[in-house]
Amino acid sequence: MLTLAEMSPADLRGLVRDYGLELAWVPQGTRIPGSYWGAPEAGLIGNTVHVRPDTPLHSLLHEFCHAVCMDAGRRAQLHTDAGGDVLEENAVCYLQILLADRLPGVGRERLMRDMDAWGYSFRLGSTAAWFAEDAEDARLWLREHGLVDERNAPLPRLRQ
Repeated sequence: MLTLAEMSPADLRGLVRDYGLELAWVPQGTRIPGSYWGAPEAGLIGNTVHVRPDTPLHSLLHEFCHAVCMDAGRRAQLHTDAGGDVLEENAVCYLQILLADRLPGVGRERLMRDMDAWGYSFRLGSTAAWFAEDAEDARLWLREHGLVDERNAPLPRLRQ
C-alpha cells in the first residue's frame, strides 16, 4: 500500500487546502489524533486531517473525503467518528477515487488496488467493479450536493 512517506507533502497539502481544510503531520511512532481505526490510519478533528508518514494514502483520502462530504454542522462537531449514512459513505469512496487522479504517480487504478488490499468491501467483489458498474448512487449523491460537476469531475468545495 502506498504510504504518505512515498508522496509529495506539498501535493497532499495542496489538495487538502484546495478544499479549505488543514493537513496536520504528526511524528512517526506517535498517536494520530482523531484516528477512528488507530495508527497508522488518518484522523479527523474539525477541519483538520491528522496523518503521519506511515499513514496509507487511501486512509488520508478517505477521511479527507468524509470531511468534504459532511454538512457544516457535523463538520463543526467532528472528532474521530465521521458518521454519516450508507449513501454518504459510498460518495466518500467514490470521491476519494476521483481525487487520486489529482496526485502525481497515483491515479484511480492504484488507489482502488490499495482499497482492495486494505479490505474495503463492495458487493461486486472489488473496488474497480463497484466504481465502474455499481456506483450510480454515489455519483448522484455527489452531484446533488455540488461536489462534482456534470462530468463527475470533483469541485473544490465542501458540502454546505
